[in-house]
Amino acid sequence: MDINTDQSAHWPRPANVSVVVDTPGWFDPFAESLARQLNELGHSAAVIRKYEDVPAGDIAFYLSCMKITPSEVLARHQWNFVVHASALPEGRGFSPLVWQILEGRSEIPITMIAMSEGVDEGDIARQSSLHFEGHELNTELRDCLGQAIVEQCLSVVSDDQAPSLVPQEGSGSWYRRRRPEDSRVDPNRPIAEQFDLLRVVDNERYPAFFDHRGHRYKLLIEDTGPIPEE
Repeated sequence: MDINTDQSAHWPRPANVSVVVDTPGWFDPFAESLARQLNELGHSAAVIRKYEDVPAGDIAFYLSCMKITPSEVLARHQWNFVVHASALPEGRGFSPLVWQILEGRSEIPITMIAMSEGVDEGDIARQSSLHFEGHELNTELRDCLGQAIVEQCLSVVSDDQAPSLVPQEGSGSWYRRRRPEDSRVDPNRPIAEQFDLLRVVDNERYPAFFDHRGHRYKLLIEDTGPIPEE
């Protein structure tokens, strides 16, 4: 069963919007910012933390959610969207931004889809991209992504008509969930060769580490700014 893919459906003006975030973490301030800006634009928006608390409404954004949303919850809104940091159907799954940075990419697609029962399989409603210079660390990467998601959501709600939905093409690919072991650094390889790994680690939740001489060591990375001119 497809969820909300009728392009002729009424586009609400103003709209009752739910910003659903089921996992506390880095996206929280962006969710609050999105709801605040929507309210300032004349819509009625609120951040929802639990699926059982999702009210009936017009538009719902499921952002930074780890759980699969039940179909009966999706049915409470006319339109349900999720934003994914890859060129869907490529890069479905977990932590697409991180995996693409590790692949050496600097241009990261941002794709909004109308939710369907298949994970990351809905029709495409919006696409944009982020460009990174190659020095940004985890916090800055996330800040850029969070702001891009907010901007994309604001753009969709501000449109005068419903987005034109385009089906995904191709079988796509899948990123697995990252584990603490994925933050392991090889002490026998140069830092430059492992810099992209150091860029994506979280100093608090999953810091970089290495094993040496029978002990495990944690590495914390911080950007202190451009190299000073002599």
